Amino acid sequence: MCRINKNVILALLTLTSSAFLLFQLYYYKHYLSAKNGAGLSKSKGSRIGFDGTQWRAVKKFVMLTSSQNIPVFLIDPLILELINKNLEQVKNASHGSTSECRFFCVPRDFTAFALQYHLWKNEEGWFRIAENMGFQCLKIESKDPRLDGIDSLSGTEIPLHYICRLASHAIHLVVFHERSGNYLWHGHLRLKGHIDRKFVPFRKLSFGRYAGAFDRPELQQVTIDGLEVLIPKEPVHFLEEIPHSRFIECRYKEARAFFQQYLDDNTVEAMTFRKSAKELLQLAAKTLKKLGVRFWLSSGTCLGWYRQCNIIPYSKDVDLGIFIQDYKSDIISAFQDAGLPLKHKFGKVEDSLELSFQGKDDVKLDIFFFYEETDYMWNGGTQAKTGKKFKYLFPKFTLCWTEFVDMKVHVPCETIEYIEANYGKTWKIPVKTWDWKRSPPNVQPNGIWPISEWDEVIQLY
Repeated sequence: MCRINKNVILALLTLTSSAFLLFQLYYYKHYLSAKNGAGLSKSKGSRIGFDGTQWRAVKKFVMLTSSQNIPVFLIDPLILELINKNLEQVKNASHGSTSECRFFCVPRDFTAFALQYHLWKNEEGWFRIAENMGFQCLKIESKDPRLDGIDSLSGTEIPLHYICRLASHAIHLVVFHERSGNYLWHGHLRLKGHIDRKFVPFRKLSFGRYAGAFDRPELQQVTIDGLEVLIPKEPVHFLEEIPHSRFIECRYKEARAFFQQYLDDNTVEAMTFRKSAKELLQLAAKTLKKLGVRFWLSSGTCLGWYRQCNIIPYSKDVDLGIFIQDYKSDIISAFQDAGLPLKHKFGKVEDSLELSFQGKDDVKLDIFFFYEETDYMWNGGTQAKTGKKFKYLFPKFTLCWTEFVDMKVHVPCETIEYIEANYGKTWKIPVKTWDWKRSPPNVQPNGIWPISEWDEVIQLY
């Protein structure tokens, strides 16, 4: 019998042991760890998703603004929607209590925050520190529209937007500015020629496509994904404002040109009327806001805003428009409770409704209700003596915010089409004699009210 080489046996035993050890390691890695992984991943102390690019960028930005005492607040629509669905849970969360990144780790290109500019004390210092922390920041500026009515200050630039990129995620800081009507405004994000269009996907931004106006939100501090941030106290109200926030400015340059051609009426009578009309408009806005009814500047009041950025002194009334679907049955009593007695009521809710209230100093408030057809809108008029009906046609329009006599109010976004429908192509020329039955180019006869309905549709007070 052949003698077996001891070295060969030792090598075989070593090889076998190594193979068994490798098999044990493989089994533990691919079977036991996978089997126990589900339970371990949710155990206390685990942090799911906190290594994501989005969360790291937001965390750095929150650390930066906190260290500089900059009171930014979250306005990102996607994240606010998620917060609103879990609002009570978010309110009760404490710092470091979360084990899973549920909000800031949602895949997206941007996270949007806002800042009230008057609270920002060290803008330039913040910008340098942000870049030292690894952010690449872009600053968007434009002229301050609040100064457009002042020749010597017109053209002064203010910051409107900051976009700070960290790796593949960017923070969009929207700069809100205070306006006269006690509301917040942000500007249009316009890219100037030297700006790199590929810096971020600008088209995906939630804010900046146009200027916007918002109610001043009350803020609350909450803990989101382990980070302490400020959010609007009523997220749902802020979210509802976003799609309807578009803002258009009064045309100050054109208004100055108008007054160079047609001197402004600065008589005592004109000044008194403008003051009374402004007070009446403020009272009407307050009353309708309580009712939750949208309105806009219409007819001569809208023309005054668009043409001369002021109330037309010879118009003698304030004109508002309301969509008929926004009509409330208690609207008359609400105005009467506000001290504005009903002067007349023409038409009915389903056809040509028009209300007129008497303000002080013989200034009238006229409210026209608008009806929507397939391809146009219209409001009605009634001649009290004859019962004749009239119809004023307008191209379809949407509503934008603007500022008028120190108030945030609505006007038709498609303003020029609205005004030309009502006043024609010569709207720039002042006309002091106006026949509401014949002068408007968009008026047409609309029949006559049956005598049996006159007591209902023609009410004079």
